[in-house]
Amino acid sequence: MRDHLDRIWRIAGTGLCFSAFGLGGLLLRVAVFPLVRLVTPDRERRAVRVKAIIRGTFRVFVAMMCRVGVLSLEVHGFDKLRRGGCLIVANHPSLVDVVFLVSLIDRADCIVKGSLARNPFTRGPVVAAGFICNDSGSGLVDDCVSSLRRGNNLIIFPEGSRTPLSGVLPLQRGAANVAVRGEVDITPVRIRCHPPMLTKGTPWYRVPPRRGHFIIEVCDDIPVAPFLQARSAAIATRQLTDHLTNYFSQEIRRAPT
Repeated sequence: MRDHLDRIWRIAGTGLCFSAFGLGGLLLRVAVFPLVRLVTPDRERRAVRVKAIIRGTFRVFVAMMCRVGVLSLEVHGFDKLRRGGCLIVANHPSLVDVVFLVSLIDRADCIVKGSLARNPFTRGPVVAAGFICNDSGSGLVDDCVSSLRRGNNLIIFPEGSRTPLSGVLPLQRGAANVAVRGEVDITPVRIRCHPPMLTKGTPWYRVPPRRGHFIIEVCDDIPVAPFLQARSAAIATRQLTDHLTNYFSQEIRRAPT
């Protein structure tokens, strides 16, 4: 009986948290960000301030989810995120991974779907923060490198979608391409959740038997210099992508549950 009541509570709590998240995004768009735009005419300074606001609101959202008992969270290696210009590459097991990372990282930048810039609940944060849309075509990699050189910390999920329960997907080459073109080391982040929740293809209301416990581990940097010795940037990108695929696959397989 207690387990049944706990599950009902977590379903209600999850719905409450996501409702608050959506309404909060709308409030930021219609009230907060226009004010920031008014008092901060410089575009770059405005983007930095908006990123700070988003980080703060995401921290509140994560704290809310923990407080109501929807999930719990522990972070290892947080000090490695206290830098600027980092290329952060992470696996993507759940719907809220980007929320966790943005809440932890100062001046976080993201690659987002172009549809999010048109969604009324997400348009405000995406546009005001200057997040990079993935429909920018051939200029996408240049936009990413430019963001890193301005001191932002760029978060990329190279699987391109949430990690299936069967393991890591074959990685897309975008993260490796940015690392090679920008000559930037990669800061890998491993995200685990047990039991799994908010996974690909799972409705938000289908909660696990007990609350999910997330572990975020910031690992040592992967240097890009050895891959730059390849005959061409295309070969270097392919080799680095293969290395990242093997790296994350091994890390996930050996992760304790």
